[in-house]
Amino acid sequence: MTPRIWAVGALCRAVAEALDARFNPVEVRGELSGFSRAASGHCYFSIKDEAGQIRCAMFRRAASLLDFAPRDGELVELRGRLGVYEARGDLQLVVESMRRAGQGALFEQFLRLKAKLEAEGLFDPARKRPLPLMPRAIGVVTSPGAAALHDVATALQRRVPHIPVLVAPAAVQGAGAPAELVQALTRLYRLAELGEGGQGVPAPDLILLVRGGGSMEDLWAFNDEQLARTLAQSPVPVICGVGHETDFTIADFVADLRAPTPTAAAELAAQPRQVWLGALELLTDRLAEAAHRQLDRQGQRLDLAVSRLGRPSARLAQHRLLLAGQAQRLHHGTHAALQARLRELQQLAQALPQDLQRGLERQHDRLDRLGLRLAGLDPRQVLQRGYAWLTDMQGHALTSARATQPGQALQATLADGTVDLMVTERRLL
Repeated sequence: MTPRIWAVGALCRAVAEALDARFNPVEVRGELSGFSRAASGHCYFSIKDEAGQIRCAMFRRAASLLDFAPRDGELVELRGRLGVYEARGDLQLVVESMRRAGQGALFEQFLRLKAKLEAEGLFDPARKRPLPLMPRAIGVVTSPGAAALHDVATALQRRVPHIPVLVAPAAVQGAGAPAELVQALTRLYRLAELGEGGQGVPAPDLILLVRGGGSMEDLWAFNDEQLARTLAQSPVPVICGVGHETDFTIADFVADLRAPTPTAAAELAAQPRQVWLGALELLTDRLAEAAHRQLDRQGQRLDLAVSRLGRPSARLAQHRLLLAGQAQRLHHGTHAALQARLRELQQLAQALPQDLQRGLERQHDRLDRLGLRLAGLDPRQVLQRGYAWLTDMQGHALTSARATQPGQALQATLADGTVDLMVTERRLL
């Protein structure tokens, strides 16, 4: 049987279809090699191990979803579709997602905790505090034997040797590391709240939480929930410098400021001493110039005042004459005012008896009128005209026939005495 003769493109498509039907979607694990990112945003690289190598392409949309910066030699897990790049006839894996190898479960746990704390507001930019411009003392939380401590100490000694550094040692890797980190931070918090670092050292008003680079497993202590909540309760700003520039931990999101490395954390903590010395020298020069300018202005004012002052004796005589004139005017003014007040007082004294007499007469007339009105209201005057005042035997006034009952004893008050009565019949109008 004569074998089929394929066109090159048709054969490539047939191989691609066979690969797609047999393998896709496919996941593969290996080491990155030759990683590059084109201007278009597409990424090209190879995935390899000791037994083989496959060329890969990761287009811009998938590459934009990466949460880390891939590097050559890094062990990763890829998911994609295996096919043939027909233009060259090369086997190619079109990558749809990439993650660091062995970190799938850890990364999912990281994302869950990150989402939880973010929903609670622990990452809110509004709660981030500015760093102190000139810290009195700096607290450092890290392992005593870590290279990070050496890097931080060297940077601080170079930049701000005058600022005391308080080291709170703690493990930065392993199962017990989160608890030790929390304890170390708590010790520094206590010093900050007390306002005293001990032995005359000021309390820390800035804390550095640092550790060198490593894998996600190495940095996992800084993804602890209790550590995150402890960082959120810090009474002073915290700079987190954990790992390399591409490493992110929960502590980075909670801290007031993230530094890409421990050394960068130390550099962000304080301006170099030379900067402050230069600023102080500049301020000194400006102060001296301002003082000289002020002296020159005051000297000029003094010269002008001297020129205006003239002979002191003449100026003094002029003021004496002015003062004498003012004293004379004051004397005459006071005497005239006093005479006017005396005349007013005499007039009031003459008018007072007449005013008192007229007032008494008006009050007597008013009293007589009130007496007449009061007499007219006297109930005895009414009784003199033949009326009677009717009450029950308890003395309660009766104003209505309905308030009486046949056989009830009553009392009538007349103008000259009282009469006891008995109700024999009640007739209503």
